[in-house]
Order: sequence, then structure tokens, then C-alpha cells
Amino acid sequence: MMNLVSLRIITDDPKGLVEFYEQVTGLSATWSTPEFAELATPACTLAIASKRTMDMFGAGAAQTAANRSAIIEFRVDDVDQKFQELKDVIQDLAMEPTTQPWGNRSLLFRDPDGNLINFFTPVSKEAIAKFGS
Repeated sequence: MMNLVSLRIITDDPKGLVEFYEQVTGLSATWSTPEFAELATPACTLAIASKRTMDMFGAGAAQTAANRSAIIEFRVDDVDQKFQELKDVIQDLAMEPTTQPWGNRSLLFRDPDGNLINFFTPVSKEAIAKFGS
């Protein structure tokens, strides 16, 4: 058996990035050290750590603020309402809420390190069935 339990972002500013994610998600982080925090959801944990923690694994294994291929996705109850709540918080908007061909209504924006975030709400019958109510 395999279970995805965590996604970790390596950053030069763990405090600032954690504050951003707490603000946009409404979650509270649990700090293990001043350089490592986790925001837990029922499905997966978003971990945020300083570059120094990555160096413990092996120098150069990860680069901060260099992601342009992954999307961090959060299912939300109402993506349009969330967009209204976060309009003043989101500094790098990639796409206002838009219904996608696969049945999700998605909001795309970047965190302060440039990582792409998708807040989405299933809206089609098939997408609602896939993700549950």
C-alpha cells in the first residue's frame, strides 16, 4: 500500500510562506522547529521548510522558488466565494474562477515563492461524484 501524506515546499522564507498559506487556507500551522511547519488537511499535509532543512538531505537536492511544473490543489466549498474573500491577498493571479472541461471550477494563483495554487470546486455531476459531496 502507498499513501501520499505530504507535499513539502522548500523556501528561503518559511515564516512568510506559512503566514501566506494560513491566510489563504484558513488552516493553522504546527511548527516543529523555526524552520519547519505543517498545515494538515484530511487528505494530505502541506509542509513548509527552510532551505537549510533540505541541505540535511543533500546539498542542491532542491532549489527554492524554482517550481514551474507542479500545482498545489485545494478543494474548497465555493471557489467564487473564496476568490471574493482573497482578492486583496492574492498578489499573483493566474486565472479568475473558470469552469474547466473536466467539471471543476478553478481559481489559479501563485504563492510568494511562485508556486502555482489551484483552489477548485467540483461543479459537474461527474466531478461531484468523483470528489464526493
